[in-house]
Amino acid sequence: MTIFSENPALRNQWYAAASEHELKQGPIGRTILNQNIVIYRDAEDQVIAAPDRCPHRQAPLSAGSVEKGVLTCIYHGWSFGAGGRCVAIPSAAPNSPIPRNGHLSCINTSVRYGLVWICLGDDPAELPAITQEDDASFRRINNPIEKWRASATRMTDNFLDIAHFPWVHTGTFGNNQNTLVEHIELEVLEGGFYGYKYDVVAENPDSANLTSGQAGNTVSRAMTTGFHLPFTVRSTIAYHTGLEHIILLLTTPIDDVNSYFTFVVWRNDDFSVSAEDVIAFDRTIGQEDKTMLERVPGVLPLTPRTLACTQSDKASTAWRHQFGRLLKSSV
Repeated sequence: MTIFSENPALRNQWYAAASEHELKQGPIGRTILNQNIVIYRDAEDQVIAAPDRCPHRQAPLSAGSVEKGVLTCIYHGWSFGAGGRCVAIPSAAPNSPIPRNGHLSCINTSVRYGLVWICLGDDPAELPAITQEDDASFRRINNPIEKWRASATRMTDNFLDIAHFPWVHTGTFGNNQNTLVEHIELEVLEGGFYGYKYDVVAENPDSANLTSGQAGNTVSRAMTTGFHLPFTVRSTIAYHTGLEHIILLLTTPIDDVNSYFTFVVWRNDDFSVSAEDVIAFDRTIGQEDKTMLERVPGVLPLTPRTLACTQSDKASTAWRHQFGRLLKSSV
């Protein structure tokens, strides 16, 4: 039995499914909310997404190939072009009609922030807004999409939480950090994210100097952390030097207990440091989260009073409440 991943309300939400760069390698296969999907670019440079099965005999189209914007099935060579329309059936005589159900049933797509987003439903919600995307003083840095053996619910809870910093992130920025979490007040943040503002004195090892833009053992950060339903979290980091480091943490549920993860960074630096060097520290932080979360089985309990919570858990509690309401909206 699934707990959330087959809830109809989640089908109208957007999920980061692939990077634009990946599509240059051929068709991409993904599983989102238990549905297998194929993604490719057609000859008109439009991103096409559809169920990952050929209409003919249901072979996985993601195992096929794409040439000049035409996706060809590996089983019988049926080919699909612009808009998912079937353009060739090798076994049929020339000019034979295409069966009415021989075309792909396309799924909503959007390309934003260097990513391909998928919405399985017919009434797409709003994508999260990142104003820095259109600010020329910021550069965007994308990362590969990974598969985590962790529930999207636990990942979202973790990304909203700062109490784990001095315990989980001892290899990066959390060592010797104050374990006390000051009083949290929730508010609507820039871009419609809902969360909180806080200040942190973080460890600044040599491996973090390129990210923080500073030397020294510690560094002060003015931060915000907030969520956008269902599973998107954004953290903003501002340093006294004027450097801003915006992180969009994107979790896409494969099913209840497995997820895809990627993050996107925007920075208003001078672009003199390579993107790889800038985000190497962030990637190490992400691996610390992954190691912890893959040790915690199952779905995060969503019912009230199941989890013991303190004031430091306010953001996660608010997210669980709003996420629960979203799930109930389909009833």
